[in-house]
Amino acid sequence: MRKRHMSADGPPLGARDPLGGSAPREAGNVGAPLRWHRRARHALAYSLRLRLVGLFLLLALAMTATFVGGMQYALGIGWRDAARPLVMDYVDKLAAEIGTPPDVARAQAIVQRLPVSVRISGPTVNWRSHPDDYDYDPTRWERPGDPARLASEPPRIFERTTADGHRIRFALKVQVWHDKPRLIGWFTLGGMLLLTGLAYARVRRMLRPLEDIRAGAQRFGSGDFAQPIPVRHAHRPDELGVLAGTINTMGADIHHMLEAKRALLLAISHELRSPLTRARLNTELLPETEDVAPSREALLRDLALMRDLVIDLLESERLATPHTALHREPCDLVALVHEVVHQLPGQPVVELVCDAVPTAQLDPTRMRLLVRNLLDNALRHTPATAQAPVLHLQSLGGHLRLRVRDHGPGVAPEQLPHLGQPFYRSEAARTREGGGVGLGLYLCRLVAQAHGGTFTVHNAQPGLEVVVEIPL
Repeated sequence: MRKRHMSADGPPLGARDPLGGSAPREAGNVGAPLRWHRRARHALAYSLRLRLVGLFLLLALAMTATFVGGMQYALGIGWRDAARPLVMDYVDKLAAEIGTPPDVARAQAIVQRLPVSVRISGPTVNWRSHPDDYDYDPTRWERPGDPARLASEPPRIFERTTADGHRIRFALKVQVWHDKPRLIGWFTLGGMLLLTGLAYARVRRMLRPLEDIRAGAQRFGSGDFAQPIPVRHAHRPDELGVLAGTINTMGADIHHMLEAKRALLLAISHELRSPLTRARLNTELLPETEDVAPSREALLRDLALMRDLVIDLLESERLATPHTALHREPCDLVALVHEVVHQLPGQPVVELVCDAVPTAQLDPTRMRLLVRNLLDNALRHTPATAQAPVLHLQSLGGHLRLRVRDHGPGVAPEQLPHLGQPFYRSEAARTREGGGVGLGLYLCRLVAQAHGGTFTVHNAQPGLEVVVEIPL
């Protein structure tokens, strides 16, 4: 067995990361919180509550605008013809009150009494009650056909011409009609915002069962079936309540099916151990003659494989339970790795690269199972003429990192996500003829997860590399 030592400083900058890609030289802005507009856009794109409230708000605005516009148009058509003679008669009375020639004092009295502005233009009197309302050029009113005059001249319903040639124009006072509507507009906007807030609170309350359904589905996916999804108003549930009840029924059925499968596997495994032990004992009692010895050795190998399969099945069911009981104790993982390598049958060649690793609280029995299965898998799929498998153990960033690489053909990229699933074997390199039934990597993944770690597999070109990280 060859041994090679590296420093504990870790890989150099720019080196290949075990999970693929190059290690970054600096963190930069990775992981920084998204800007507010990106968060808002993400919420609008993926939040059903916000989209429903926005839809209700747009619908309310559209209905309000349509109703107000339609009513104004309908009322305007009828009242315009009815009010026109009344307005013209009142304007005639105001013009007569100013007199001929126009009396500025009377015009000022009208302006103070009524919310109107008055303009008088003519040969002797030129006066405006509100000079700042608009720019005034007296000569513009004397040029018929001037575009500026036509554009700025008030409607003739408010204009009168006296006998001496003066023109009197009346207009509504702009300031009076500007302040009050603006105040009403602010109150209207505040009312709309208040109604929108109330609508959002109501919609959020109505859609709260969706959060319960999402949380329940996540619990069921992680194997926790103890707490069902709460159903609001169970005596008269709505559509979301019916959906929650259906998912609870589905979760209960899945739980019963998993428990039945686990009980069946445990029962079969326990029942198989006794006949396997008797068969192995009877086989070992066979005479070691030349004609019987080959069959005896082959039978002993098959019985050993069946025993290992039963042990792996029992261990996988124990580790797959939600509350796996680990027997943690201070463990020197470097010594454990050397011990497992020395106990491999046939003393195969394995290249070890072990850095300085601190003692950690681990389950030694499960860690031996992890290392043994990883090395068995690597040795099984490394050709005799290829480089020996490599086991690299290091401490990195508060984690123990164990990497085992073979130099075999590897697997297809689309099959990588399935490695580590129970009873899965790839179609090309990982066949039954190569040994195993697909429980080795599955047990490794369970051991890593039971210790709070991760289990990843990727092609190393050539070969396959398995990376296990366990927090210290």
